[in-house]
Amino acid sequence: MRLDGRRESQNVEDRRGMSTATKAGIGGLGGILLIALFTFLSGGNLGDVVGNVIQQGGLGQVQEEQMDGQREFTEEEQELAKFSRQVLAATEDVWGEVFQQMGRKYTPPTLVLFTNRVNSACGTASSAVGPFYCSGDQKLYIDLSFFTTMKRQIGADGDFSYAYVIAHEVGHHVENLLGILGKAHQQMNQTDKVSANKISVRLELLADYYAGVWAHYDNEEYNSLEEGDVEEAIDCAEKIGDNYLQKKAQGYVQPESFTHGTSAQRMRWLKRGIQTGDMRTTTFNVSESQL
Repeated sequence: MRLDGRRESQNVEDRRGMSTATKAGIGGLGGILLIALFTFLSGGNLGDVVGNVIQQGGLGQVQEEQMDGQREFTEEEQELAKFSRQVLAATEDVWGEVFQQMGRKYTPPTLVLFTNRVNSACGTASSAVGPFYCSGDQKLYIDLSFFTTMKRQIGADGDFSYAYVIAHEVGHHVENLLGILGKAHQQMNQTDKVSANKISVRLELLADYYAGVWAHYDNEEYNSLEEGDVEEAIDCAEKIGDNYLQKKAQGYVQPESFTHGTSAQRMRWLKRGIQTGDMRTTTFNVSESQL
């Protein structure tokens, strides 16, 4: 992906090296471990997993402590941080223009870089849960070591694959600003688990689609996509499908527990966004067979 000379976003909190502690509240270590297991099996998003819990009282109050001590980051860590800031800036530019054309104002999210554990309005999380968006504070969180994990554990590599991960979380922010996320979470609160999972799948596939929409317009403006980039992202989408991850983790799949969509669905919606850039399209006005 061509990002040379592109600006870096200032909407970034670099909390790498900070420690966290929790006060009393529901959830605790057991809750976090369950969330980590859930997200590993489903290619998870902490903001979606705990969203309903937060609305009912939260995972507990959290308090951030002082820095553990300054440390020097490796060249790879610095490059990944710069890359993330550039991708975030690219999403700001595209979504700012798209929202303006829709007669709306785009308020960009904040990217929080952390190591090991982090506090958010959605609770305290370890890096095991992967990147996540929290609508409570409109921030997206990522431990940059996740990209190494992607490469080593599921074989998903390449800069555009990494950009897709960030753009997907920004996609949830777009859902939030458009009122889709809140409405979906309300519906999930009012139905059974299997039905709630189906709503979650539509949210995740829409975030994939919006990641593709971003790539469509960014490439249109900056010719940012290089040969092989789309294939990298599609390959990544395949390897974070519910069926792929469940098969890899436990040897079988449980369709009723899917929360993010199958590999085929995730690949299809990401690719559709890249190809069309059409904001009139949504996963919430098609039948299940069309997902």
